Amino acid sequence: MPQHELCVIFNPAAGKQRARRRLERIRTGLSGRADFWPTEHAGHAAELAHVAALAGYRVVAAAGGDGTAHEVLNGLMTAERPDVHFSIIPIGSANDYAHSLGLDRDSLPPARPVDVGRVRAPGGRQQFFGCNLGLGLNGAVTWESRKVRRLQGMFLYGLATIRALYYHFQTPRMTIRFDEGEPWQSPTLLMSVLLGRREGGFVLAPRAEVDDGWFDYVHAADLSRWQVLRLLPRIALFGPPEVYPKVRQGRCRRVQLSSEAPLIVHIDGEFFCLPEDKVRELEIDLLPGALTVEGAIGA
Repeated sequence: MPQHELCVIFNPAAGKQRARRRLERIRTGLSGRADFWPTEHAGHAAELAHVAALAGYRVVAAAGGDGTAHEVLNGLMTAERPDVHFSIIPIGSANDYAHSLGLDRDSLPPARPVDVGRVRAPGGRQQFFGCNLGLGLNGAVTWESRKVRRLQGMFLYGLATIRALYYHFQTPRMTIRFDEGEPWQSPTLLMSVLLGRREGGFVLAPRAEVDDGWFDYVHAADLSRWQVLRLLPRIALFGPPEVYPKVRQGRCRRVQLSSEAPLIVHIDGEFFCLPEDKVRELEIDLLPGALTVEGAIGA
């Protein structure tokens, strides 16, 4: 058994290299109460979280941004230890998941079970997500955000959206089915399936709750670039309008889709697939109350 109940897995490069001072304050505040494990490469946080869960830590926390949180969540889910709790110390660029969990506030919520999303593709490719899944233009925004070095948060993803609109504007036809409804076909500029409220800092699902047993989804058909640009300021603050031409919104627990073109998909800001992977089909389902989130770990 480990000496402490808390294991903090941290990304030294979180927040575009700007989080080092905050991380040192956190380490000082938790001195003698936690073990700190640094990540060394992509995917390492998932490996460390898996090991920490099996080692007997009561809480495994991700100190970093959405990418680190995503990896730690996946490590815990694959460990299949429901008694091990998850938490986030948000020091990244967007912190969408921490925001939706209420972990970016001074008053932290108590421990509670939250829902987890699972996405699968033919061939056995599978991952879990806690906050959001985005495909089409949203995946391209994530791609472009990796090329921007100095900006963070809304400014980072706003610029990445403009770049994606210029370089990756496509509307391939997709066949989509929500739950047990009838499949329908549509040109698709973007689609988001969310457990949390935000994606890349934008409020795409203002009524979403991480523990209500539902996904919130947004599907945009063949909008023009100008229509997207006009919507951005509103989405940044309030979310998409409830009624808008060629935009479909709703709630579901399962999504099945196939695309005429290879997909670019991110989950919690990390890539699930890129066009060169030639993934054209996805199945997305919700696992209710699959993970317990610890709020008050202190710092």
